[in-house]
Amino acid sequence: MFILNANTQIISGVKTKPVINAMRILARDIEKKFNKTDEKGGIITLFEDSSVKSERYRLVTDGDMKIYASDDLGFVYGLLYISEKFLGIKPFWFWMDQKIEKTDRVDIKPFTYEPPEFAVRFRGWFFNDEVLLLKWKINGDADEPWRMAFEALLRCGGNITIPGTDKTSVKYRQMASDMGLWITHHHAEPLGAEMFARAYPDTPASFTEYPELFYKLWEDAVKAQKDYKVVWNLCFRGQGDNPFWGNDTSGRFNTPEARGELISRLISEQREIVKRLSGNENPVFCTNLYGEIMELYDEGFIKLDPDIIKIYADNGFGKMVTRRRDAHSKRVKAMPVKDGGSQGIYYHVSFYDLQAANHITMLPNSVDFVNNELSEVLSNDGNDLWIVNCSNVRPHVYYLDAIRKKWLGQNISDKTHSKEFADEYFGGSADAAEALEMRPKYMIPYGENEDEHAGEQFYTENSRLIAHQIIADRTKACPHLNWFTGEIPLAEQIKKFSDTCEAGLDGLKEYMEICESVPADAVFESTVLMQARIHYYCARAASELYGIFVALEEKNYKKAFMTAGECAELFDTAQMYMRGGEYGVWDGFYYNDCFADIKHSAYMMRKLMGYIRELGDNARHDKWYRDAVYAPEDRNVFLLLVLDNHMTDWELYLAMKKAEGVEQNENTVS
Repeated sequence: MFILNANTQIISGVKTKPVINAMRILARDIEKKFNKTDEKGGIITLFEDSSVKSERYRLVTDGDMKIYASDDLGFVYGLLYISEKFLGIKPFWFWMDQKIEKTDRVDIKPFTYEPPEFAVRFRGWFFNDEVLLLKWKINGDADEPWRMAFEALLRCGGNITIPGTDKTSVKYRQMASDMGLWITHHHAEPLGAEMFARAYPDTPASFTEYPELFYKLWEDAVKAQKDYKVVWNLCFRGQGDNPFWGNDTSGRFNTPEARGELISRLISEQREIVKRLSGNENPVFCTNLYGEIMELYDEGFIKLDPDIIKIYADNGFGKMVTRRRDAHSKRVKAMPVKDGGSQGIYYHVSFYDLQAANHITMLPNSVDFVNNELSEVLSNDGNDLWIVNCSNVRPHVYYLDAIRKKWLGQNISDKTHSKEFADEYFGGSADAAEALEMRPKYMIPYGENEDEHAGEQFYTENSRLIAHQIIADRTKACPHLNWFTGEIPLAEQIKKFSDTCEAGLDGLKEYMEICESVPADAVFESTVLMQARIHYYCARAASELYGIFVALEEKNYKKAFMTAGECAELFDTAQMYMRGGEYGVWDGFYYNDCFADIKHSAYMMRKLMGYIRELGDNARHDKWYRDAVYAPEDRNVFLLLVLDNHMTDWELYLAMKKAEGVEQNENTVS
């Protein structure tokens, strides 16, 4: 028997940073798992063996335990396998607050183990829209969240990352590399270079006018990353997540032919820059067929060298079609093509589209749906590179774990994955498993396609846009809603939006109550139940907007004012539950929710209240106050104009509720 206990030692002649880091992780896990003892523990020894394939390992116990590997990631995976297999520490142990039960020792019989082949060559996460990670610290350390995120990726068998967006990716690529991960880049950042608009803020971002400046940025980027393992992203887009021709003033790129020709040429030239400056004889390349690039490629206007991995992207909701941008939604099929050469995917479990996506809640589509899409990707040879938009990790662990199984070559389903996930992270609760399995059935559909189910942004973002339009000019339609409603009058836009939310309310309430009936568990309450509450209360607030508009049009200003206040309270309630999910190490995790931004949705409802009050109250702001506070016989006596300080809109709302005998919501934020 091999004895694994608190005194087990790890010995290695391999002294690279990734291996040393993985040894430290296992040593930490051993300390977490075992009680202190005087009993001698076995020795884990690492041996280099060139016969073992890259990123593979062979684990042998015959008195001692030996790990044989030929490269850093082979040793890393071997050490983390010991942690999971024999210590019971799961891939998302940190992100799901796994309780590690102490014991004295684990006895391991002699065995030899070699892991199965991965179904995907490059497997990784893109920390995109990572606004929660930007402000959250663990015990005062702003870097610790990233260490834990990269560790989770390695535990999932990942080997590549885009370590953040824009400046953040530069900040954390060294840490990622030191832990053994390959680096690649945002689909709008050629070679991971600095954005032109930042490097040259006073110069138009026009390749036609300033080609030499673009080339310099690309060359500098290659020089800065030549010591990393890199899959070089070749591309040419605009100064954000948009087409380059929006920045170009030359007028030369008004046709798809011209656009495709320039993109193809620059990709080829970037490829040569890498070959010339990276110091790598066999560099690895990829290009993202994303949005407008996929459309140009599909039409035959972009030509690529055969050694470039073509990365196809889903639409942000898990469907392998091109994304919707504003009201433009061609839904061009973005599935890899059988025998199409080197291919991969960029896939979202989190998305930010300022329309209907999910950022602080899970993907609103089913695991069955995800399995079907990813199985088709694999059957079409799309197995060279998978980059998954993991956002801020914790809200999306359930789907990240599902995709981990896919790149390990397993099939997944709502039924099986929900049970396995509940077994690992919710103590085997059958109620928790059922809640996870049923969740997709309750998500509100906002369109007719199978993927068109609402994330929380559908309620929060569009409610803010409607409030703005009412305040700015309610005689005009809201152009930002055209993607959902088409070009129709504002009243019809708001009605369609509110009706869509209203139609799903009963289901969301039923689902929330299902989650509330799950036996008390702090992790379940702060993840699955919390997200159910966010959906319900935000959708309920959004469903009231048409009532506000109708009351305004009828000049029933008090009713409009009160309904807007109720909407604010509902958003407050969602915000309260979200922040209630912060405890212990998670203190402050949701502080920087600035995308869904539930608190700003509540703020916009309060701003709308102020606008309505100006229309309905008198100029001195004492009429509604008198109606709410004064006895009927005192309201028209003006010897003293007012008896109190002028009320804010919110104070007045609460006074009016009290006057109407409405019990104040205990969750109200003053």
